[in-house]
Amino acid sequence: MTTLYNPVLNGFHPDPSVVRVGDEWFLATSSFEYLPGIPIHRSRDFENWELIGHVAADPDAFGIADVPTAGGVWAPTIRHRDGVFHLVITVAMGRGMLHFTASDAAGPWSEGDVILSADGSGSVNGIDPDIAWGDDGTAYITYSGLILSGPELGTHLGILQVKVDLDDHIALEEPRSLWSGTGGQFPEAPHLYQVDGTWYLMIAEGGTERGHSISIARGDSPEGPFETAPQNPLVSARSTIRPIQNTGHGDLVTGPGDEWFCIMLGVRPRSGTRAFSALGRETFVTPVHWQENGWPTIDPVLLNPRPGTRVEVGFAADDELDGEWLVVRRTTSDVVDLASRPGWLTLHGDGSTLDDAHPNFVGRRQEHLTNAVTVRMDAAAGVGGLAVRYDENFHVEIEAREGAVLARAVIGGLRQEWTGALEGGLIDLHLDSVNPDAEGGFMRTSDIFRLGFTPQGGTRVELAEIDGRFLSSEMTESFTGRVIGLYAVSGDVSFQSWIAEGDDE
Repeated sequence: MTTLYNPVLNGFHPDPSVVRVGDEWFLATSSFEYLPGIPIHRSRDFENWELIGHVAADPDAFGIADVPTAGGVWAPTIRHRDGVFHLVITVAMGRGMLHFTASDAAGPWSEGDVILSADGSGSVNGIDPDIAWGDDGTAYITYSGLILSGPELGTHLGILQVKVDLDDHIALEEPRSLWSGTGGQFPEAPHLYQVDGTWYLMIAEGGTERGHSISIARGDSPEGPFETAPQNPLVSARSTIRPIQNTGHGDLVTGPGDEWFCIMLGVRPRSGTRAFSALGRETFVTPVHWQENGWPTIDPVLLNPRPGTRVEVGFAADDELDGEWLVVRRTTSDVVDLASRPGWLTLHGDGSTLDDAHPNFVGRRQEHLTNAVTVRMDAAAGVGGLAVRYDENFHVEIEAREGAVLARAVIGGLRQEWTGALEGGLIDLHLDSVNPDAEGGFMRTSDIFRLGFTPQGGTRVELAEIDGRFLSSEMTESFTGRVIGLYAVSGDVSFQSWIAEGDDE
């Protein structure tokens, strides 16, 4: 019996797509403005998932060096055919709709080809592409017709489809309209499957917030026409007390024993009204059952978190950073220096701050609802520190410089700072996310940030407590999640160690 852990992938891992190859499963998720882009996880038992690589690490591969916040690498679909992995995505406000291939899902992947519209004038204009092949080998790209450029920017045309030539990467026809759901807003995330000779078109609708849902239709051809399932939506947590909300954007796959499952996104909101999702959209899984009438049903998603984790990272010149480290719109090598001071990670400040689109920042996803990070920093030669980032307008940090330590909260257009004195250059910085105390029996936020520092040979000094709801997906309207990391503003800022410990209690 397969144990279904939920979340499957903790922290910011939205828009999952999964494919089975033999007795292995490969899972791809969105990465937006972060690099390396499109993490690929592999499982050999459908319970434990290992990060094995990324599709690309260079901003030029996606064209995201200058994408605005909320743009970037959206919603991959990963498939396997004739020994080749295929992955299609849309880079919003970047290169457009792209097709990548690889013989090994761990990489290397191809450089990515733009899928051109039939007239060859530019990329197919839409998001959330799916790739499937008909019985005669015809390749189909089925996608959500949200226009991302031109005079019709923001117009939504429902679920569309084109046949494509994958050698020349060009649509062979003008887009055709398919079944676009049951009337919910933002029909998106289409996936086509052939099961026992019948074609199924599964989509998300209702928006990726509390109204999110999954619906399905079927037909005799990948081109339709499609008949609506009588039990739609198959999945939705809206207006329920379930601890996992926003469930949608799913992909079907067979697991061990050829049981069927649906991998999808969801959030874990907290507070008295469960209004704030601190970690953003994560990846979840639930069983699928096929009925005698040929329609599937999908079980509600049940919370079953893994045990807590402790991650200790030291730095060495001859060891690369593992793939969990992320940078913003830049390559890791542009930001991180492991060689100039052996045993330390050094960031060279260039005047940019976390308010900027290209900060000197390298971080890891916050994976647990309760989480504590401590880093050892040498503040003698520069200004920098430890931060939790949602985007340029929402971040919290503790910053050290010669003679002073500063805690800062940037919430939209609001900014507040707290200061403390520092003697010496070596310091431990602390950024903790803790459960809030209930006020009168009613928890009014997601969590509390505690920012503090420990000078060399001293005791911990608390500088600030900040309401964690301000760094949640609902407050920031972000598609990503919290990323906690190291940053530099000026000078040479060196870090000797990283310790992160958390759980989901």
